[in-house]
Amino acid sequence: MLLHLSTWAEVEQFLSRSRTIVVPIGSNEQHGPTGLLGTDWLCPEIIAREAEKAADILVAPTFNIGMAQHHLGFPGTISLRPSTFIAAIGDWTRSLVGHGFDRILFLNGHGGNDASIEAAFSEIYAEASFGRRRAGFALKLCNWWDLEGVGELAREQFPTGHGSHATPSEIAITQWAFPDAIKRADYAPRIAPSGPIREALDFRARYPDGRIGSDPGQATPAKGGELVRLAAQSLARELEAFSCEPVPA
Repeated sequence: MLLHLSTWAEVEQFLSRSRTIVVPIGSNEQHGPTGLLGTDWLCPEIIAREAEKAADILVAPTFNIGMAQHHLGFPGTISLRPSTFIAAIGDWTRSLVGHGFDRILFLNGHGGNDASIEAAFSEIYAEASFGRRRAGFALKLCNWWDLEGVGELAREQFPTGHGSHATPSEIAITQWAFPDAIKRADYAPRIAPSGPIREALDFRARYPDGRIGSDPGQATPAKGGELVRLAAQSLARELEAFSCEPVPA
C-alpha cells in the first residue's frame, strides 16, 4: 500500500491492523557519468515498492533530498544542511506518530545521511527523555545494502570495482527499474580512485567524474533485478520483525 495513493480512510483502516510504516529516504546527487541523479532515493523507493507488491506494508512518500553538500561541485545535486535535514525528519516523524504509527523504519539509500538520521532520532527521543516520559514509538534506520543477503549478493556480482560511490549495484538497480534511462560512457580509469570525502571543491578535484573506487560499467539490469528481489524479501522480513518488537506505552 502506497500512502500517497491512498485516502485518509484507507490509512485509518491500515492502522487498525498495523502501526508500522517504511519511509524510503535518500539523496539527489551526482552518481558519475552514467548514474542517475536520483539513484540514492530511487533505490530504496524501488525496493520498498517491490516489497509492497507481496506484503501488507505501508510505504510513505520518499524523502528524496538529503545530505549531499560534498557533491555540490556537480550540476544537478540538491542538498539540505544538516540542521534542516534533522528538523525535517523530526516533523515527518511527529506527523506519523500523531496518527498512531509507533514503528517507523527509514530505508536509506545514501550513506552520507546516516549520521544526521541518527542525530534526528536522538533529538526526537530527547523530547520524551527530558520530559521523563516514554516515547511510545520506535525509530529504525536501515540502509538497503545492509538488508539480509544483499551485501553478499553484491560482492558476488561485483567482486572487484564495487567501490563506495556510483557503485555498480546501485546503478544496476536503477537500470532494472528504468531501462529506458540507461546511460553509457567510457570510464578512464576503469576503476575510479578512492580517498577521503570533504567539501565540494575538494571532492570535484579528487574525483573528476564523480565516482569513488567504482566501475559502474559492470552494472546490468539483470543483476539489478536480482538485488531488488532479494532486498524486497529481506525488507518484508525486517518490517515484520520490527513490528513484533515491544514498544512501551
